[in-house]
Amino acid sequence: MNKVLHLLSSVNTHSSTSREIGGLLVEKLKLAQPAASFIQRDLTVHAPPHISPEFLFSLGTPEAEVLAASREYLTELKDADLLVIEAAMYNFTIPSTLKAWFDHIVRAGHTFQMTANGPEGLLKNTKAILVLGSGWIYSEGPAKARDHQEPYLRTILGYIGITDVETIRIEGTALGEELKQSALQRARARVAEVVETYDVRT
Repeated sequence: MNKVLHLLSSVNTHSSTSREIGGLLVEKLKLAQPAASFIQRDLTVHAPPHISPEFLFSLGTPEAEVLAASREYLTELKDADLLVIEAAMYNFTIPSTLKAWFDHIVRAGHTFQMTANGPEGLLKNTKAILVLGSGWIYSEGPAKARDHQEPYLRTILGYIGITDVETIRIEGTALGEELKQSALQRARARVAEVVETYDVRT
């Protein structure tokens, strides 16, 4: 592992469980991979601009000013061996800032290409770890059908070629302090497991 791109997206910058566990994950990765370089991009503090008609009409002009953010995000992503995404669940899905980031990096000729057999992702050597927080429990049970957080992220990452994806969930945090602390404890154990697995795979 040479480069890690770390994305934060929870708007709760003070007591977010996804930020807490994501920070722990990155800390453990740094200890396990001391030679690696880490880039952190906080999508709440520096929100990506939403794409616009000007963005769309400029896609054929690579150096257009309106594409500057997209070029920057693409460079960071293409250089990364590992993508760490922290995401809280808002209204059953990811924060709008993270969706805006994806709108900038899912681009033909950069992260995917069209072939005779359909789209082909170009980032096949990149891995990802998802750190997902939610107030309710969505990994199983009656609310599972409402989970448009992990399924969306796995779908969009797979579209650009990132299919080696690990998930760390912190769920049920709004169901009382005891359940929240249990969720955090399980997430910390999962962090250790993922870091060990990733270390072995690389």
